[in-house]
Amino acid sequence: MAQDEKYVLDDQIGYLLRKAYQRNAVLFSEKVQDLTPTQFAVMARLTELSSVSQNQLGRTVGLDVATTKGVIDRLLARGLVQTAPSPSDRRRQLISLTEEGWRFFMQKAQLGLEVSEDTLAPLTQSEKRNLLRILRKLQ
Repeated sequence: MAQDEKYVLDDQIGYLLRKAYQRNAVLFSEKVQDLTPTQFAVMARLTELSSVSQNQLGRTVGLDVATTKGVIDRLLARGLVQTAPSPSDRRRQLISLTEEGWRFFMQKAQLGLEVSEDTLAPLTQSEKRNLLRILRKLQ
């Protein structure tokens, strides 16, 4: 770091992303009171993928193996997901939504859209598009 540069926390990307995520998490918990954002993301991905291995599911939502297992265990206990042996590899379990899980998620999906809308509310339409484009690029 150059002599004239100083570290300003309020200008750091990690700090700003964390603060934006905290805002989103508060809005999420106010609207979707019976799922965590991670559980919601897992269920959303299962609506897209239908039936998938636990490892692949975790990778598609950016979770490590232990976190994915914990989320799946909690959703299993609530009867929202189910497991079945893979027809191609009996050692692998495939995860899918139960009928109840599918209905439950469909009831909550609109709330998830509202959370995203509320999170982005301070931005103009152009800023929203640019932010989402930039965040996708950073992935």
